[in-house]
Amino acid sequence: MSFAGTHTALVTPFCGGRFDADAFRELIEEQIAGGITGIVPVGTTGESPTLDHDEHSEVIRTAVAAAAGRCPVTAGTGSNATSEAVALTVEAERLGASAALLVAPYYNKPSQEGLYRHFRAISESVKIPLVLYSIPGRCGIEIGVGTVGRLAADCPNIRAIKEAGGSVERVSQLRSALPPEFEILSGDDSLTIPFLSVGAVGVISVASNLFPAEVSRMVRLWQSGDTSGAAAIHRRLYPLFKDLFIEPNPVPVKFALSLRGKISPDVRLPLCEMSGANCAKLRETLEALA
Repeated sequence: MSFAGTHTALVTPFCGGRFDADAFRELIEEQIAGGITGIVPVGTTGESPTLDHDEHSEVIRTAVAAAAGRCPVTAGTGSNATSEAVALTVEAERLGASAALLVAPYYNKPSQEGLYRHFRAISESVKIPLVLYSIPGRCGIEIGVGTVGRLAADCPNIRAIKEAGGSVERVSQLRSALPPEFEILSGDDSLTIPFLSVGAVGVISVASNLFPAEVSRMVRLWQSGDTSGAAAIHRRLYPLFKDLFIEPNPVPVKFALSLRGKISPDVRLPLCEMSGANCAKLRETLEALA
């Protein structure tokens, strides 16, 4: 399985505080119609930290059923407890997920050796492909280049990394240190084009919740050699890429989807609704793209 292309980090819609499976299925249909490469439920954008284990499984089960083999489903299954991450990943495999996305353990700040053992234990528990997820701004640590190299060498089913550290230089370092078949994905919409230019093969996107066809086309144009066409889409969408993080993800993207009547803007505490000023700013950005 190759992860090249555009994968949407799906929101988890809520209605009355509960998972809105009908709205979720409709979002997935729009993603597939928009030409998305794959979908990523229960990641950061999917509010996985505030889903209980039964809800986590329900979201994955719903995503797999809705995708119905038309695109891969990469389920978020990371945790700061190795035993929990193993259990979540085993469950995702049982539910039919194509792959799993494993965020670096947060809060307890393990050493690089601890990270290596954590991810290796998960790798040994399943057969599906795994994507590492380094996002030091949320986790307080990054998965070191050397650690990624060790895991790539020792764990055949660890196939890729979602890089969300905001550094083009780090992508260059990863590309130089890793075998060519190990894939790098951008974790930031605004850096997709810069990352592609130094060796990434795609993106796990928040913006594609709203513009699946446009983000997918941007990546395909770059991959086909039409860098000017890809850059033109990047420039057009860049204000949105930035404003979707005007407050903590996924608050802005849920608000934006609610403006289209797709979902409720509801998020779970400790996340809360956006300020009035930021709602107005994001609304203005979206109107400019209409």
